[in-house]
Amino acid sequence: MEVHLRFLVKKKITYSFLILVFFVFSFLVFNKALIKDKTYSPDFKNKKTSYLIDFSLPELYSSDKIRLSEVIDNKEFSLVNVWASWCVPCREENDLLKSLSSISSLQIIGVNYKDRKKNSIKFLNDYGNPFKYNLVDKDGTESINLGAYGVPETFLVNKNRKILIKIIGPINDDDVKQIREIING
Repeated sequence: MEVHLRFLVKKKITYSFLILVFFVFSFLVFNKALIKDKTYSPDFKNKKTSYLIDFSLPELYSSDKIRLSEVIDNKEFSLVNVWASWCVPCREENDLLKSLSSISSLQIIGVNYKDRKKNSIKFLNDYGNPFKYNLVDKDGTESINLGAYGVPETFLVNKNRKILIKIIGPINDDDVKQIREIING
């Protein structure tokens, strides 16, 4: 009986040890998963200079692929605005974007972020279209690679794609004034 009792105690200790090892292992795995940063951030090759990356996206109305660098080369300055129809601040800034669209040395390029085509077109019909080009970023990857963290975000770039200003959130009157000052020299 004593041998049987020792065997049961040994067996119980072994099971307890295995359970303890399992919980410690599980804790370490879950702890590592919880601590790890899960935010996707673009991997910039050259962090010292701020240049807009190049990419091709379909145009909203025609679905033709357009390369960003080709349209930026056409004007001295370009304002690249990441927007969406479901974005309330995008509605608020739309009139300011339209006021900037009258500047001859500036073109405004929209990057429509994670949106439905019919909603985007309805938005532009309802609020006005300030964009010379409107590119569709259906899954949001290119917007993230641009460095956008949300919508709206706006980049003023020169024809070499050098970022002159990055505006996080909707543009305001002060931003419009600063953009005009840079463009007018």
